[in-house]
Amino acid sequence: MLLRLLATIGRYGTQALAASLFVGLLVPPLAAFARPLLPLTIFVFMTSTFMRVDPGRLAACLRRPGPLGLALVCTLLAPVAIVVALTRLAPPGLVDAGLLLGLAVQAAAPPIMSSPTIALLLRVEPALVFATVLTLTLASPALSPILADAVAGGAVPIDLPVLIRRVLTLVGGAVALAALGRWLVGTERIRRHGGAIDGIGVTMYVVFAVAAMDGVPAALLGDPARVLLYLGMAVGVSALGFAVAWIVLRPVPPSERLVLGYAAGQRNMGLLIAALGASAPPSTFLYFAIAQFPIYLAPQIIRPLARRGRQGRSGEGGRRAPGVRADRGGPGGRRPARLGAGPDGPAGRHRRRPDPARAGRPVALSPGHRSGPRRRRASGRMICGAR
Repeated sequence: MLLRLLATIGRYGTQALAASLFVGLLVPPLAAFARPLLPLTIFVFMTSTFMRVDPGRLAACLRRPGPLGLALVCTLLAPVAIVVALTRLAPPGLVDAGLLLGLAVQAAAPPIMSSPTIALLLRVEPALVFATVLTLTLASPALSPILADAVAGGAVPIDLPVLIRRVLTLVGGAVALAALGRWLVGTERIRRHGGAIDGIGVTMYVVFAVAAMDGVPAALLGDPARVLLYLGMAVGVSALGFAVAWIVLRPVPPSERLVLGYAAGQRNMGLLIAALGASAPPSTFLYFAIAQFPIYLAPQIIRPLARRGRQGRSGEGGRRAPGVRADRGGPGGRRPARLGAGPDGPAGRHRRRPDPARAGRPVALSPGHRSGPRRRRASGRMICGAR
């Protein structure tokens, strides 16, 4: 029953993610109660994602180093370049120290861990985006603190050794626990209950979104201009990241490019916020909270685009995600055979069975009935049976 419930949550993940933001806004005490759970939700979600690693798909991506290398460079450097450009072009005094640290965290964080889950929910092949997110997340203890310090500059001092140690603890602990889980549970069982594992991840992100809304209603009522500024910055970084990825990643199929664009624009800021802990200024946490809106609402925006990309690729006979069928049948537009149409399926089970009591009795024929195959006189072809 629990596994079925988690699988159902996983299937409706994009809707649950969008709704959880408004739950946190409408119920501030619940958001305040859930805020201490932020590091735990990040850790559990990373663990569940690492457990779903398919070595075969990763090996297939490594055999195509061109698309993977291009995706890595784009999703790593595009947010940094965008944030640096925005902070340099902004009028003096517009970007305070807290907002600058929030932008630095957004630029330096790895792509959001839910990107492969979003790909699965949108029925997009997840191998390339999974390899990209996994590689940059594993490298984040070495890369993210240095990039954040470089973007923030001397205006926001960051304790690099402490931040590196905390990020390494979160990521390394999740990897170790996921490896132990795969060894104890087994690959086949993990594959069989993949939907339930996705449901665990979606549940953690729902709790995460509710917790991230702590303090946002008060800020919206007290200083709406600052909230709108932060929202505009977050949406601008996300939209520009998506646009840059869409342009740069032209060799990648469109449906996969959509999810990679999502990963380039939406960053795992919670990883660095959890590592900063109490040292994060209130304005930095406010920007982090407001930046969740494009993260959680973007899947609803790209869903129709992903569906259109799947339809185009199915018409060309392109590959699709495993277990995903085209919206309009197989190659050439033919619809697949109706499920249960065989003798053992639901349609066959409800078919009328011959009555044993009437077996062997002669069948009464209507007057004028002629037994045997009839032929067309004009063409000589058989109507019943093949000639």
